Amino acid sequence: MAKATIIPFGPQHPVLPEPLHLDLVVDDEKVVEAVPQIGFVHRGLEKLTETRDYNQFIYVAERICGICAFGHSMGYAETIESLMGVQIPERAEYIRVILHELSRVHSHILWMGLAADAFGYESLFMHCWRLRERVLDVFEMTTGGRVIFSDVCVGGVNRDLTPEMQRKMLDTLNGLKDEYGTLCKAFLNDTSVRSRLVGVGVISQESAFAQGMVGPFARASNVNNDVRCYGNGAYGKLSDFQPVLDTDGDCYARVKVRALEVLQSIDIIEELLKTMPDGDIAVKVKGSPAPGAQATNTLEQPRGECFYYAKSNGTKYLERMRMRTPTSMNLAGMATALAGCQLADVNMIVLTIDPCISCTER
Repeated sequence: MAKATIIPFGPQHPVLPEPLHLDLVVDDEKVVEAVPQIGFVHRGLEKLTETRDYNQFIYVAERICGICAFGHSMGYAETIESLMGVQIPERAEYIRVILHELSRVHSHILWMGLAADAFGYESLFMHCWRLRERVLDVFEMTTGGRVIFSDVCVGGVNRDLTPEMQRKMLDTLNGLKDEYGTLCKAFLNDTSVRSRLVGVGVISQESAFAQGMVGPFARASNVNNDVRCYGNGAYGKLSDFQPVLDTDGDCYARVKVRALEVLQSIDIIEELLKTMPDGDIAVKVKGSPAPGAQATNTLEQPRGECFYYAKSNGTKYLERMRMRTPTSMNLAGMATALAGCQLADVNMIVLTIDPCISCTER
């Protein structure tokens, strides 16, 4: 039997958008074990709660990750509102969910472009990111930003959606759906793509449950853990929401779940835009949380469930702020998916899990 070899994968690698490092224990061309190592971009953002008050920290929270920026600011604000017993206006709930789902569309299309680049489909990569630019145009029109938005505040949102903005958003999304359908066919029906993905990196439903996997990574293994099903905020106003699930648990299933979630998010945005009530977009929040008060919150980020925890010391500065991000929960599943695969499939398995190292090493 040949002696096992340890091959370093990352943190700099052509297919990795972020610095993930793996030690791959390889026997010939087969990966026996994958050991993730993190910490290359640790920034200590949670420590800043000691020097930034609870209103200022929302701008730190959305900088945890550029792709998940809106979701982090929304999840943090909901946690502080729970901590202080604040009820935001219904219109603000709608605006938050609309922009959060638009962020999911942006994240998934960006990821599909990266996956296409890993396949070697450069033209497909360009088409994906061309559509992503149209989503960012909508963000710029509604919030003034394309990556960092600073639109959420404790108590609601900073900017309203005017009737003209809503019409332009609907027109953009309607035009996006037709072109996006063509991209989906390339990802889901192309024989070359299927040959790289089907049966690769399989994780069973039982294993996904046991390892606490979240997001599309888990839903591709038929684990229904979508936080949106709880009906928090404007999600409770949807006429019918059913998470996208698949039973195969391989790389192809993970691509399929994300591809279909884009269409689902567009439908959610369209429904909420048509039923959004009039009214205020924020309430004034004054004072400080009670000493020793604690609050938690969960939010379905593009990559899965994100957990937030806040503890007050009675001042405007929090005693503790903690975020448990989706990739933190999915690292164990990633190591499981890599064990037993061929060395050539490592990059595709890692990409279909869609790890966000910036979120993980906050």
